[in-house]
Amino acid sequence: MLALVSSCASRAEGVLIPISVDNPATSKVNVLVATTRKESEVPGMLYSGERGQKAEMTAITVSIPPDRSRKIGQVQWPRRLPPDPATEFATTRVEPFNRGEARAWLRSHLPPSGRVLVFVHGFNNQYEDAVYRFAQIVHDSGADVAPVLFTWPSRGSIFAYNYDKESTNYSRHALEELLRDLSRDGRVREITVMAHSMGSWLTVEALRQMAIRDGRVAPKIRNVILASPDLDVDVFGQQMAEIGRPRPDFTLFVSQDDRALNLSRRISGNVDRLGQVDPRIEPYRSEFEKAGITVLDLTALQGGDPLNHGKFAESPYVVRLLGNRLIAGQTVTDSPVGLGESIGALAVGTAQTVGSAASVAVSAPIAVFDPRTRRTYTEQVDRFGQALGGTIQTAVGQ
Repeated sequence: MLALVSSCASRAEGVLIPISVDNPATSKVNVLVATTRKESEVPGMLYSGERGQKAEMTAITVSIPPDRSRKIGQVQWPRRLPPDPATEFATTRVEPFNRGEARAWLRSHLPPSGRVLVFVHGFNNQYEDAVYRFAQIVHDSGADVAPVLFTWPSRGSIFAYNYDKESTNYSRHALEELLRDLSRDGRVREITVMAHSMGSWLTVEALRQMAIRDGRVAPKIRNVILASPDLDVDVFGQQMAEIGRPRPDFTLFVSQDDRALNLSRRISGNVDRLGQVDPRIEPYRSEFEKAGITVLDLTALQGGDPLNHGKFAESPYVVRLLGNRLIAGQTVTDSPVGLGESIGALAVGTAQTVGSAASVAVSAPIAVFDPRTRRTYTEQVDRFGQALGGTIQTAVGQ
């Protein structure tokens, strides 16, 4: 639903017409794009929101303005064509590929780590929305990966929710085949799949199909990151059971103030959406711990999206965390103490030293809950409350 915000602003259409960019201060992001969309007849759009007969591949290079001319987490959309590369995103290369050419591209763009990042966008995204947003994530996160985008047929309209949902089902096999092809490449060592919103349903379904078909998810698929997942919590539990073990490490970005998921919940039988749950309460706390799922709660994080649905891509804190840790398959903290405990200790120290009434969440706006953290979180909150109470008593006594 990121396009809900960007579509409101004035911007040019057909931005995927390549131009020459000579500004050495700009950055270039090369993306391999796989899609199940139908080709568009509109110049510069490449693919429409309708469903194509087969998956197609395209290599696209996006120019990103110098850091001094932009804000991390934002896509600087061209207001008119041709774009100004000094201040706006621009397309410098578009090259359709067959399967063999796509393999060659992948091998030439693999970093020494052999790591691939596959991104699956969410509801209400046009083709160009997905391309530019993914380029922004790759650039701002600094991720050392070969970036691969899977874009499915979304009509880019808030009134096409059911069409988009069926389009994810239409695209399950194509995403499964893409992930299988990447896994079979001998030079690829590790794959991280990151999905946003409704793309999370498509991603987990593709992994479930792979597990049923092959007996397990391909071992090279090490990490799955679901950002603001628009997924029925009951369905997700069943999907995870059918994926079975061993399975990739799952990380969720959730936010209880996600207005887009609140709307999705209303039109989906009033069942909790996975991206909106509170990981501190039952039954989610125990279920996440049992499944070994790490949850990053962004509720206290202020974002630029009025719907609070795109914090994972727009927050400088989160995109750096993605690049430095999660996409690389590392734990969020190197400390042997769970980060939830570190958050609690930070809050206690603040209260004792400064007399601040800041809560745990306010002290650290990204709250991380892994299985170890969840086992100690209540104790940490209690300790924080005791320390805060003592601080208040001391202040009153003075």
